[in-house]
Amino acid sequence: MDCFDKKILVVEDEESIGELIEFNLQKCGYKTARVDSAEKALMMLRRGERFDLILLDLMLNGMDGLDFCKIYRSDSELRQAPVIMLTARSEDADIVSGLEFGANDYVTKPFSPRVLIARIKAQLRDFECNERSKDSKRVAYAGIELDCDFHEVRLNNRVIDLTANEFSILELFLRNPGRVYSRDAIITAVHGGGYPVTDRAVDVAIVNLRKKLAEKSALIETVRGVGYRFSKRR
Repeated sequence: MDCFDKKILVVEDEESIGELIEFNLQKCGYKTARVDSAEKALMMLRRGERFDLILLDLMLNGMDGLDFCKIYRSDSELRQAPVIMLTARSEDADIVSGLEFGANDYVTKPFSPRVLIARIKAQLRDFECNERSKDSKRVAYAGIELDCDFHEVRLNNRVIDLTANEFSILELFLRNPGRVYSRDAIITAVHGGGYPVTDRAVDVAIVNLRKKLAEKSALIETVRGVGYRFSKRR
């Protein structure tokens, strides 16, 4: 992955913080653009400007970061990119809201520039891998092989029997290892928005999926107060 080919949009209304972020990004070889409002960011995106990642302040004047994410993720005309939310809020509820509205990751303020750069690199790497795998009908990870054409899952070359719901959740996890999903985000990804499934139903599906994955069950991790993720540890 070549940093010099990557362009990052910084949405930050505090000038000193925005300048610090841009300085560190450019020092690492990234191209940048910066705006001080979500409205301006949407205007740029709708004009067709392309970005590989968006750094988004949560608390902005006018439209806030959550509303921006909701609009951005629901607009099929816009090229989608990873979103890392920058926030001074570190409560579970704020983190859950950010993830549910479409953020891929969050970094709390004050933050270490080195940590921020590491998170950016991880998101760009994961996004590229996911884009390459989207057209593939097969996905393999950590000894688990999933074949969409045959609706078959093999664990260490042994076929395991999954329900349609369990299969869809496992596919979501395998294609996005390391990404945290709230229960609502899992429901939306698997069934679409507005589907009448309770959080409890998701928990039951996860319990059953873990049982069927046997020795690989620990790869599905519970993130306290947020939801679930598929571990990057193989």
